Amino acid sequence: MVNPWLAMEAGTDPVERTRTVRRAHAAFLADGTVVPPVRRVVADSWRRSADAQAAADGAVPIELDEAALSAYRDGHPLARAMPVFRELLGSFAQDGAHLLAVCDPQGRLLWVEGHPGVRRSAERMNFVVGARWDERHAGTNAPGTALAADHAVQIFAAEHYNRQVQRWSCAAAPLHDPRTGRLLGAVDLTGGDHVASPHSLALAQATARAAESHLTSGVPELGVCLASLGRDEALLVMDGERLRLGRRHSEIITLLARHPEGLTGDQLSVLLYGERDMRPVTLRAELSRLRHLVGTLLHSRPYRLSRPVETDLDAVEEALTAGEVRSALNAYRGPLLPSSEAPGVQRLRGALADRLRSALLGARDPALLREWARTSWGEDDLEIWEALVDALPERSPARSAPLATAHRLRAAYGLTGGAAVGAPVAARVATFTQPPRF
Repeated sequence: MVNPWLAMEAGTDPVERTRTVRRAHAAFLADGTVVPPVRRVVADSWRRSADAQAAADGAVPIELDEAALSAYRDGHPLARAMPVFRELLGSFAQDGAHLLAVCDPQGRLLWVEGHPGVRRSAERMNFVVGARWDERHAGTNAPGTALAADHAVQIFAAEHYNRQVQRWSCAAAPLHDPRTGRLLGAVDLTGGDHVASPHSLALAQATARAAESHLTSGVPELGVCLASLGRDEALLVMDGERLRLGRRHSEIITLLARHPEGLTGDQLSVLLYGERDMRPVTLRAELSRLRHLVGTLLHSRPYRLSRPVETDLDAVEEALTAGEVRSALNAYRGPLLPSSEAPGVQRLRGALADRLRSALLGARDPALLREWARTSWGEDDLEIWEALVDALPERSPARSAPLATAHRLRAAYGLTGGAAVGAPVAARVATFTQPPRF
């Protein structure tokens, strides 16, 4: 298939497709194996759903009552984008065959609109405002999987993890704050088999992009946005202009953003170069070149940024402070300036990663632990793999793969003695020493 996010290639028989995928779904629920023709994005989602112990039957939970929902969505950033959603998808939502839905980053449906008859039919599976349609609670579905994968996706009929949803098909696309990159939620088009056509996914993607563009229009820039996570070269957005910074300039802006009170030349030099004996002219030359790029954003005596700065690092920390571990993980695009050797950046990088890891370990959510373990910065994290083993039911077929990985990592780190992986956590504490994270 050319596009793995599309549910079906043109000309595919939906009846036969439903039959074969339903057999594959039954096999997965029975023994955890995935067989063709299940797409990889669907197989990954089924595994996340199984890890999270999502129900394969039954209604999705409703988390927000009418009073809480009204106050919450009125203040949500996507409320400003609803005219765009209605303009581009409104005709589909009223044609008697589709529903328009918008959810927040946790998968809670904030708006569900469409023909009353279709809405009544969807109510039987709790596809209603206030319901939680992330993968953890609803299993594989377009809005929940779009949030988990951070990519537009179609889910066709029997590809849904929950059998009650398998008579529906859907296409959804995630939405981000255009200035900060923060995940805001997803827009979804739900209906019958016809939603599995390629144009439905393209329409969802185009609607999401139009909504993001709308969110930037008419809004004064109150600060500067900096994206440094998972990037060797930071992206600075100032008054709508995007500027990719060089590596040293990325370090300087990141450090100054964390010190709005400003830094003396000596302080900044230590954060950048450590205790090495650097000539002051070296730092002044870097700052002079940076000032040519950013103009009046950079002030001196002390060195500081003249305007407020929103950073993706702040977004992760704010989510952790609020207890929203899923949102924090979604906002975490990778280690802070991963190739930087500046001592100040290294400390920030390590502190953020440690805080997020601690939250993941404390949450004991298999889906979140697996998501971290599958990243390039988490694939060798033995403590996370062992926590994933502990968080899964003892007889779960999904437990065998992380158990094997944990055994392999313990051997690689020379930790072959002591309590075995899968033993109670307390029995392993005395023998476990966290190996270096890569």
